[in-house]
Amino acid sequence: MTTKGEVLIRVEDLHKVFGDSLHALNGITTQIRRGEVVVVVGPSGSGKSTFLRSLNLLEVPSSGRIYFEDTDITDKKVDINKHRQKMGMVFQHFNLFPHKTILQNITLAPIKLLKKNPKEAEERAMELLKMVGLEEKANVYPSQLSGGQKQRIAIVRSLAMDPDVMLFDEPTSALDPEMVGEVLEIMKDLARSGMTMVVVTHEMGFAREVATRVVFMDGGKIKEENSPQEFFDHPKDLRLQEFLSKIL
Repeated sequence: MTTKGEVLIRVEDLHKVFGDSLHALNGITTQIRRGEVVVVVGPSGSGKSTFLRSLNLLEVPSSGRIYFEDTDITDKKVDINKHRQKMGMVFQHFNLFPHKTILQNITLAPIKLLKKNPKEAEERAMELLKMVGLEEKANVYPSQLSGGQKQRIAIVRSLAMDPDVMLFDEPTSALDPEMVGEVLEIMKDLARSGMTMVVVTHEMGFAREVATRVVFMDGGKIKEENSPQEFFDHPKDLRLQEFLSKIL
């Protein structure tokens, strides 16, 4: 295990080309340290989600290297599923199994993949449900929950695997406005607990308040990255200045 502040993910000259010409990622080089909350922002089509999904190889890069805990996970010989177990992923859509109860949704992977004892997995699931204020929903089905509740369950399901990093791909963009706050609150609590997080989002308030570093992407490149205060109050890149002037 790396200790706080050590490099958890290292990305070197990452490219992703779709088809013949769409260069979604164009030479990304960056690193994410343990305990950091890195928020990635930028206009639609800037490559943010492609970058995030590349970190656990849901998108396979066209070229470049990604090291996770010092292992080159882009190496074809590496068992990526083993490393994915340490990378929690939360999407826009919740991807819960509709025919399983909330408790079953949460305990499935720890029992099957981590070979956890079912009783132990259930105890941990109930602990996490309590943390997000949904312990009374343990035995209901996803269809009986609101969008915000489903997204909180999706976060819990990832946490049940005890990941070393959590990746969030626009986790609030499919939610009704009044449900956004409850999901962001859970994410803030996670950040405060020291969880390493990489978050693609349009929620600038969250970026300003919670991020240790904000990254601006445009045209498949990182154009600027800085502390939230510098990023929002003294943006240097012209494209970033234009982007912020439209959304703030």
